Amino acid sequence: MDIRKVRRSWYLYDWANSAFSTTVVTVFLGPYLTNIANDAADENGFINFLGFNIRGGSLYPYAISISVIMQVLILPIVGSVADRIKNRNLTLGFFAYLGAISTMLLYFVGPGDFTMGALLFILANVSFGSALVVYNSYLPDIASPDERDVISSRGWAMGYAGGGLLLIANLALFLSHESLGISSEQAVRISLFSAGFWWAMFGLITIRGVKPLNRPQGDVGKDALVIGFKELNQTYKDIKKYPETFKFLIAYLLYNDGIQTVIALSGTYAIIELMLDESALVTTIIIVQSVALIGSLALGRLALRYGSKKVVLGSLVVWSTLVFAAYFIPVGSTYTYYALGAGIGFVLGGSQALSRSLYSQVIPKEKEAKYFSFYEIAERGTSWIGTAAFGIAYSVTGSYRISILLLVVFFVIGGLLLTRVDVRKAIEQAGNKQPTVV
Repeated sequence: MDIRKVRRSWYLYDWANSAFSTTVVTVFLGPYLTNIANDAADENGFINFLGFNIRGGSLYPYAISISVIMQVLILPIVGSVADRIKNRNLTLGFFAYLGAISTMLLYFVGPGDFTMGALLFILANVSFGSALVVYNSYLPDIASPDERDVISSRGWAMGYAGGGLLLIANLALFLSHESLGISSEQAVRISLFSAGFWWAMFGLITIRGVKPLNRPQGDVGKDALVIGFKELNQTYKDIKKYPETFKFLIAYLLYNDGIQTVIALSGTYAIIELMLDESALVTTIIIVQSVALIGSLALGRLALRYGSKKVVLGSLVVWSTLVFAAYFIPVGSTYTYYALGAGIGFVLGGSQALSRSLYSQVIPKEKEAKYFSFYEIAERGTSWIGTAAFGIAYSVTGSYRISILLLVVFFVIGGLLLTRVDVRKAIEQAGNKQPTVV
């Protein structure tokens, strides 16, 4: 087996699926689906979604919430099955293509089709998370303990490169749609389709490339599913055997919630509080994607010398500083906002890539997918906490500036908990080989 070839195939899945995160989730689908829902709303602004009357503007947030709840329920089952099944790459392929096809079908969502659009997005987002559980479980198979920080960082860098490249192309299409003789709605639908096609096309390389890592023995079909269900309850009991790993998950839940909230609300903060225009947001998104690629690689190299835990802790100090600095940005200060975006981009990819590699060190061997399902739940299933806290703070204070300072708490508490994690002990408890530095 040529491990370098397998690694290149593995990197490409980050390149492939990041198109969904950037083009679909971050930029295009939310405004498009909201506009369709609002156009179909009654005189009071309500639509009927699956038998419930909701405001049109609430459809996309509700779709995200439903997909998150479904992931909390489904991902542990996916992880249990992936650890048992013989052809693990086919499990990755099933969810990757289910997500990619659902994304491509968003092209056909037109006026009045808000229910179909929301359901397709829910299916795509659940598939996205499920495929990530399987994908992440390959990391211990393709990298030794001393190599994982760099390998994980390269994957994240490829993700920012791929997702950013397609996003730039789609933004160019959207901004020039009139000169191309198409409507803005058509440009958005083409962009949504392109994300699914990109995911499917490059994902195929990964699915084929990791085939040598399939197990010589294992369950297939219904047997894998049945045994996976049986082992799921045991996994919940087993995690108590790894208290240091559990502490890391709690720390990650908190500081990652801060990261996700900054990502989710930075655009709102820019438009409402700083009174910047949409062109400034587009530019900032491109800056973040570009700098994140560099930051992922740079922090990965730093981890080789200082260890992933120390570098993650350092990145959390930077996160806290940047969020605190956002409080002081003057209204209309576009270039200061660009600088803030560049700073966020630098620590964004690295903090997440190194968290992934650090977690891969402290989970038991041959149970990687199960434990990465908990990791994905910590990343996605609780990402509403920060936004809810921000919303409550805004309701009390009436100020976005004061509310954004609350996010520093997530980075500080998460970082303090991370300092309490004995990584060496966690690796020993999991029965894994110790890396040179942690």
